[in-house]
Amino acid sequence: MTDTIFVYVTFPDAASAQQTAQTVVSERLAACANILPGIQSFYWWEGKVDSATEVVFIAKTRRECFERLEARIQSLHPYKCPCIIALPIELGYAPYLNWIEQETR
Repeated sequence: MTDTIFVYVTFPDAASAQQTAQTVVSERLAACANILPGIQSFYWWEGKVDSATEVVFIAKTRRECFERLEARIQSLHPYKCPCIIALPIELGYAPYLNWIEQETR
C-alpha cells in the first residue's frame, strides 16, 4: 500500500468543482484534481429518494493531507453535507506516485 489516496467528491456544477480544484491544487493540498461532468446521482435525502445531475471531482494527494483537504473542500462546497471520501491507492506507477508526494505539503 502507498501513502497516496484518491479523494472523491461530488459537486452540483462544474464552476464550484473548478473553483475548488484551483484552490486545493494552488494550496498544495492535492497534486492534481480531475473533474468529470454529467453524472446522474440517486440518493436518500430528507426522508425520500432524490436525484441530481452532478460533477465528480477526484483529487490525488497523500493520506496525511486528508484532514486539511477535507476542511478546505467543506469551506468551499455549496452542499450542507458533501460527499467527501478518501480511497487508498494500493498500487501505481512509481514515478507518478512520487510526483504526488513531491507536489503536496
